[in-house]
Amino acid sequence: MNKDRVAGKLRDVGGRIERQAGEWTGDREKQAHGTIKQVEGKVQNAWGKVKDAGKNAADKATTHKASRQGDDSLEGDAGTDEEDEEKG
Repeated sequence: MNKDRVAGKLRDVGGRIERQAGEWTGDREKQAHGTIKQVEGKVQNAWGKVKDAGKNAADKATTHKASRQGDDSLEGDAGTDEEDEEKG
C-alpha cells in the first residue's frame, strides 16, 4: 500500500465527516466542501491502487524473468553423456 492510498482514504473520511456535519447543521457550503474532499480522496486512493498494480506487475515480470534466466543457465551447465563417460 502506498502513500497515495493512505492519504486518499484519510481525505475521503475527512470529507465524509465534514459533509455529515454540514448536513446536521444545515450548512450547505460545508456539505459541498465535504463532498468535494470525499471525491478527491476517492480519486487519490484509486490512483494509489493503479500505482500499486503497476508496481506489482513490474515486480512479477522481473521475478519471472529472473527465474527464467536461472532456468536457462541450468540448461547450459548440463554436460553431455560423452563428458560424463570421460570423467567417470
